Amino acid sequence: MEMQYYFIIGALVLAFLISGIRIIRPTHRGLIERLGRYNKYANPGFHWIIPGIDKLYRVNTTEQMVDAQPQEIITNDNLNASVDAQVYFKVNMDEESVKSSQYNVDNYQWQIVNLARTTLRNIIGTLTLKSANSERGKINAELHRTLCDETKTWGIDIVRTELKQIDPPSDVQDTMNKVVKAENEKIAAIDYATAAETSADGTKRSKIKEAEGYKRAKILHAEGEAEAIKLVNEAADKYFIGNAQILKKLETLEIALKDNAKIVVPTGSDLVNVIGDMAGILPIDRKKNKE
Repeated sequence: MEMQYYFIIGALVLAFLISGIRIIRPTHRGLIERLGRYNKYANPGFHWIIPGIDKLYRVNTTEQMVDAQPQEIITNDNLNASVDAQVYFKVNMDEESVKSSQYNVDNYQWQIVNLARTTLRNIIGTLTLKSANSERGKINAELHRTLCDETKTWGIDIVRTELKQIDPPSDVQDTMNKVVKAENEKIAAIDYATAAETSADGTKRSKIKEAEGYKRAKILHAEGEAEAIKLVNEAADKYFIGNAQILKKLETLEIALKDNAKIVVPTGSDLVNVIGDMAGILPIDRKKNKE
């Protein structure tokens, strides 16, 4: 009977000891309270608490994410925008931070969500829908800064914030899409017109260059002919002063001799006189020679 009694006592003691065993993973830290008061800080590993007297609270110290949940926000231009954001945070691993996350704030995850929603309403309410969409980085930075300031006594580190969406009403979205399409078509039309104008300018410059070249060639040709005429006139003035008729006769002689290898010139003809006059030789009198 006594052996059975001791066996029961031993089993109860063993169950008591086993019920007080607590294991904390590396991703968590623990706070042990005794009779409702903070007793000690528990690092990862094996811990034993007094059942019914001590209580262990585990705190996750890894990076976590909470969704601020979509909400309708009226922008500065009186449009309803559906806004959603995500907040990434973690509880710092030191003892004071873990204690602050449990004793300085009630349910810090729920508090972060509501704080993020309130901050987004305050920020986006001062912006137009267009500026809110174009300044997402600025909104993220301001949301992050506000959350860091408000949670600095909670033992929490706000890692980053991400604005998921800023969606206007469907009718406004359709209008915006049409505006964007019209702007793209306008830009394409301007680019096409610019390309056509550039091509026309190139053709125009090519034609101008060609005309200028043709004009220059004509001028050079005319200048050459003028120079030749000038030289002829100078020669005529120098060698044929008062002998215009003689020059004409020489030109006629040149034409006549051009296609004839031999020509008989009668003595005493005007042609002999012309040649003699040009050479400065007087015709020979045959009668004198006979004498």
